[in-house]
Amino acid sequence: MSTEQTSSEFIETKQKDFAYSWVSSSRFLFYVNVLVLVALFVGGCYALWEHRYMGKPEVEVPGNTLYSPVYK
Repeated sequence: MSTEQTSSEFIETKQKDFAYSWVSSSRFLFYVNVLVLVALFVGGCYALWEHRYMGKPEVEVPGNTLYSPVYK
């Protein structure tokens, strides 16, 4: 009785174990992969949004560097 109980507990544990259950492990890894890809995509979009071009800044150009320079 003890051997049968231990054997059935081992089989039951083996079916629930991540390393032995090919179907549940592949499903889990697929969803982790999709979640990581979505997180990377959202993070990349957020980084691009934070560092976006904010428009033309007002820059004072010295007169001697213009196309037709103005000297003092």
